[in-house]
Amino acid sequence: MSELILPKKTLPPAICLMGPTAAGKTDLAIALCEKLPCDIISVDSALIYKGMDIGTAKPDKATLDKAPHRLIDIIDPSKSYSVSQFYEDALSEMRQITATGRIPLLVGGTMMYYRILKNGIAALPSADETIRQQIKQDALEHGWAYVHKQLAEVDDVSAARIKPSDPQRLQRALEVYRVSGKTMTQIWSEQGAATGNAGQASYTEGDVGVGGLPPIPYNLINLSIAPPERAVLHERIALRFDIMLSSGFIEEVERFYRSDHMKADMPSMRCVGYRQVWDYLDGKLDKTEMRERGIIATRQLAKRQLTWLRSWPDLNSLQTNDAKVLAKALKIVEDAAY
Repeated sequence: MSELILPKKTLPPAICLMGPTAAGKTDLAIALCEKLPCDIISVDSALIYKGMDIGTAKPDKATLDKAPHRLIDIIDPSKSYSVSQFYEDALSEMRQITATGRIPLLVGGTMMYYRILKNGIAALPSADETIRQQIKQDALEHGWAYVHKQLAEVDDVSAARIKPSDPQRLQRALEVYRVSGKTMTQIWSEQGAATGNAGQASYTEGDVGVGGLPPIPYNLINLSIAPPERAVLHERIALRFDIMLSSGFIEEVERFYRSDHMKADMPSMRCVGYRQVWDYLDGKLDKTEMRERGIIATRQLAKRQLTWLRSWPDLNSLQTNDAKVLAKALKIVEDAAY
């Protein structure tokens, strides 16, 4: 018996509010919560960390009292958190929200997280410690650029996406090929052909032994917000970074810098802004250089986020500071959900 394919709107609605950093996502999310029965779920790979408040622009207590956010402050910065963990956690929270008759409102700028909710995760081979150590040894002896060249020889698509400066993803991509005989690109292509999402999938960052996860059973209503001009976004990014510095960002990072449990190469300390302040504390940058590089890195992050968004299907774009942005967002949600 063939599987019954239900109309899209028979699925429960969930709103995805995406956009580049500093675009005004939180303000719009809170405004939506005042008009709709929504509960917010954070889709941000930095807000998950406890104690990383200033440099992540984490909502303050007053904001959280007004509009609680799920999936923030859930792990210690010394720990790692994979995209498959996010998938499981987010789906659990969404189900709880839906069960109460409310609407999940997913807010943030970590596009990989949104993508796995939409497309699921391919089944990947478990880690092979022997192969993993071989790759690490090659990197130790010859550098990660050498490892990147090895990946490019077997999977030029993945190599074009992964930089030599991203050892975690680089190692995993090469490891998958050596364990399975299939490249990441091939695995995702095969899954895409089977699910009708060919070309839309992306691979799991740092996951080990993922058994495969399906797209979430929700009618995703995709909103994005950004200033109409890139220069305006750059101004907002610079202003926010300066506010962070004046609010104690350096002191926040210094607590991690002086901790015996923290290292510069941990995922938490590789977050934009944190790595630049860490280098300042390490004497590699002076304060002016740190500020400049922090702002530049944040702009680069925003550029990557915008690139992801340009390829996102069924995206409803809104403009920051549009006087009618809330009304427009509400109309989009109403039309898509009912």
